[in-house]
Amino acid sequence: MSSSKSETNSAMRPDVLIIGAGVIGLMTARELALAGCRVTVLERGETGREASWAGGGIVSPLYPWRYNAAVTALAAAAQEVYPGLSAGLAAETGIDPEFFPCGMLMLDADDGADAARWSAVQGKPVEHWSAPAGQAGMSGLAAHWYEGLWMPDIANIRNPRLLNALRASLLNLGVSIHTQTEVVQWQRERNRVVAAEAQDGRVFSAAAFVVCGGAWTATLLQGAGVPRIPVRPVRGQMLLYRLAPGALPCIILAGGRYVIPRRDGHVLCGSTLEEVGFDKSTTEEARASLMASAAGLWPALSQQVPLQHWAGLRPGAPDGTPFIGAVPGCDNLWVNAGQFRNGLVLAPASAKLLTDQLLGRHLQLDPEPYQLAPR
Repeated sequence: MSSSKSETNSAMRPDVLIIGAGVIGLMTARELALAGCRVTVLERGETGREASWAGGGIVSPLYPWRYNAAVTALAAAAQEVYPGLSAGLAAETGIDPEFFPCGMLMLDADDGADAARWSAVQGKPVEHWSAPAGQAGMSGLAAHWYEGLWMPDIANIRNPRLLNALRASLLNLGVSIHTQTEVVQWQRERNRVVAAEAQDGRVFSAAAFVVCGGAWTATLLQGAGVPRIPVRPVRGQMLLYRLAPGALPCIILAGGRYVIPRRDGHVLCGSTLEEVGFDKSTTEEARASLMASAAGLWPALSQQVPLQHWAGLRPGAPDGTPFIGAVPGCDNLWVNAGQFRNGLVLAPASAKLLTDQLLGRHLQLDPEPYQLAPR
């Protein structure tokens, strides 16, 4: 009896077309596939190669107490998921996303009282740090830093490996992924989308459509007849260094710039915030600025030549709150975008919230703050 009921429920699940294969699109596809949906993903470039690949992989908003309740709720839910998600993906796919709970030291936070209140409410440890009392393992820190805030529970994850693991998991689940497939037109009948047309002429139909287009979301939705939503590209440039494994003990943050250690000794430094439209080029000005930031946090990096320099385009939303929910005026069109600097941070919770709404499941988070409406 229960088997028959399960099969019936599975058969009733809609087939879903997802536009965008960044971390938001991939995790949304995985959540829907695990719920029994037949899922197809279209990506204008290569899987996970835009902002999701370009970011640093810190599994927390920077200065988390400075965000609104909606972002905080998503971040808290996602942080609970990440350790098990990373371990599960490693076991399933053989690709270890390298979840690394190294802690984060914030050196310029002058709002310690706000941090303390946030810590008490959220149950997340935030401790005062001072040198030399807190100097263990931090002898390489620039000498002009002598106090800060320490969050021992903050982790980072190796985002390219996470994206590769998610792709492998989706293929295991039978999800169809089409890269180099840019949606250029939509077919609508009254208040429903019936198909998405790709630049090569292929037509993809589905019962439901989810736009996870990152910085390109506004353009995609405008093509579906949706008034332009306030999601814009914001360029961020990054540098990659290499030190001996363990030389940099934790994430260090000051002035919105950070250095992030990987387990193998790679160190990321980021990031700029630039309103330059869809220009993904790197600049010598940003390179010099990031090198100065890296040396100003961990002087040993001044002796290293950056191995790589790249840029990505984040999907900026007006107050950093993403849009996660139904598109007004279209019964079967949904959006999950606008996570800005926190795409990877919020991805598991964003995917679950979107899936819960689309499938009519019990909602663990209030969906109202994320709805597509003027802000």
